[in-house]
Amino acid sequence: MTSLLKVDNITKRFGGLTAVDKFFLEINDDEIIGLIGPNGAGKTTVYNMITGIYTPTENKVYFKGEDITGLKPDKIAKKGIARTFQNIRLLENLTVLDNVMIGTHLRIKSGLFSAILRLPGYKLEEKQLHEKSIALLERVELLEFANEQAGSLPYGKQRKLEIARALATDPDLLLLDEPAAGMNPQESHELVEFIRQIKEEFGVTIFLIEHDMKVVMDICERILVLDYGKTIAEGSPAEIKNNPEVIKAYLGVDLANA
Repeated sequence: MTSLLKVDNITKRFGGLTAVDKFFLEINDDEIIGLIGPNGAGKTTVYNMITGIYTPTENKVYFKGEDITGLKPDKIAKKGIARTFQNIRLLENLTVLDNVMIGTHLRIKSGLFSAILRLPGYKLEEKQLHEKSIALLERVELLEFANEQAGSLPYGKQRKLEIARALATDPDLLLLDEPAAGMNPQESHELVEFIRQIKEEFGVTIFLIEHDMKVVMDICERILVLDYGKTIAEGSPAEIKNNPEVIKAYLGVDLANA
């Protein structure tokens, strides 16, 4: 069976610095995979190579069996990979609805000429995307905020909106970069339930970077650990929690109670 995503021993160097060294990962449909490691371990660099922000110095990335190495981010998004960012990147002065609508425009079929002239085909697509965005906001319980400015939402709901905007692109694979960053324990618990909900309702596979060990251990079926750009462990939450190399990398973090 062809994996959904295969990251085939990719390496990324910046001058003389090796940020990621021979990173290998296969993700199948319907999984929630976690990627953890200390600050500077290379986690976001891995994401950036998968999503086209960086091109690997060595080796390839495959999505649904197709080589996507070096494609531009918008092309990769159209293939079915969406992501969020460690620092929330909403258009704060636009409404919640407008932010989701922007996500849906990745799938618009009308050309620039149709959009400029507001031809009937374009207007019909706009109507359909508006309806789709309203339905999506309802499914993620943000519809009551549809006409509010995105920047006025509480922090936890801004995170939720960023994920909703990513879902609006109709992804098969969703990459979440530290979604629990800055959240209190209650917000983190609600986030875990939300991620479970979207996995079931949207049928999306999830690849997660996270520093909150409780979130990772609660939600991930399989976890990889990076340290200084190298994978030092892979396994179930229980295996990772008791791995001596992981405990050493996370010196001072109580993994046993995560």
